[in-house]
Amino acid sequence: MGKRYFCDYCDRSFQDNLHNRKKHLNGVQHLRAKRVWYDSFRDAAAILQEEQTKKPCRKFLQTGQCDFGSNCRFSHMTEQDLEKLSAQVQGEKRLKELQREGADIPPGTIEEWLDKRAQRLSAAQSSSALLEKPAPFQYPLGWPPVQELPPSLQAPPPGGWPVPPNLQWG
Repeated sequence: MGKRYFCDYCDRSFQDNLHNRKKHLNGVQHLRAKRVWYDSFRDAAAILQEEQTKKPCRKFLQTGQCDFGSNCRFSHMTEQDLEKLSAQVQGEKRLKELQREGADIPPGTIEEWLDKRAQRLSAAQSSSALLEKPAPFQYPLGWPPVQELPPSLQAPPPGGWPVPPNLQWG
């Protein structure tokens, strides 16, 4: 069967050879999936700017669906969606301005969480340095339980097995 190549963007696999990989990586389906993946990480301001320059998609406004999906050159955002996105961009701008001015960062931000985490870790390290090393693990008395082995598996006694008189050398 040979090696198989799995494409994370398309969520599919195929036999891995030069021809198949080139064909897949240059295919329309792969390029679309890759574009959708990278678009999910775009900045809200860039998305807003792009969506404001597009005309609304008539098909999407009428039916709620568009045959082109994310590849449509028209906007699929409603006025409410654009307002929410605009509010998000304004909030991000205000947060950046506050950070530049040196003002306290509002609660619930990543920076606050990182500061608290650093304090917890330093406190844990300092308290663990004061503690003694824990004793090594020891089994409790009587553990593991002793089992009697059948005579064929038992070790010989220190002097060896007693020899019956009828088998002794003479």
